[in-house]
Amino acid sequence: MKIKFWEQRWDEGSIGFHLSEVNPYLLEYWSHMNTAKGSTVLVPMCGKSLDLMWFVSQGFNVLGVECSKKAINEFSNEQKIDLQIKQHKNFVVHSNHNITVLEGDFFKLDREDLSNVSTIYDRASLIALPEDMRKQYVETLANNLPKHVSILLVVIEYKQSVMSGPPFSVSSDEIERLYKPHFLIENLYEQDVIDEQPRFKQRGLGAMIERVFKISR
Repeated sequence: MKIKFWEQRWDEGSIGFHLSEVNPYLLEYWSHMNTAKGSTVLVPMCGKSLDLMWFVSQGFNVLGVECSKKAINEFSNEQKIDLQIKQHKNFVVHSNHNITVLEGDFFKLDREDLSNVSTIYDRASLIALPEDMRKQYVETLANNLPKHVSILLVVIEYKQSVMSGPPFSVSSDEIERLYKPHFLIENLYEQDVIDEQPRFKQRGLGAMIERVFKISR
């Protein structure tokens, strides 16, 4: 699950996690976040997600973090946007007036990098990490985010003994353990979606629970 792993996935085109549409949970539950237009939304491990352009279309600024240069280049080419490139501290910065993508290691983010963030959208970050890295991920956010920040979090839960990740299974109990020391947790949605996930069903799963959380300071 280190950077080399994800760079290889992008190089091989093994990106089954990429959606060819804006995530339905984002469309359904973003209004719960009450994020002011013009605010900055952080999208960790953003890939070339179409969700980035949706945020821009809704009047938000976007700060993405992505380790794969190929993913960022594909995003720029597919969306026909010109991103200027410069080096800043630990990251190569790809940006225009309302989109900035930091190319590099998420775990090297600091308070300066995140100082303008109002809301986080995590559809594919926490579930991309094995259990021993998820605590470090949450602590990186908790230690470096401004005080009044909320998170829209999407996770899945399934029998990890039947199928190994990524995407990894993250239970509601683990969400409590990870976030409760720093945040308030509200479960917005919970549903077994295995019938809508044939590729996971073929791998032997009998159930896959998707959950959407609003997590606030």
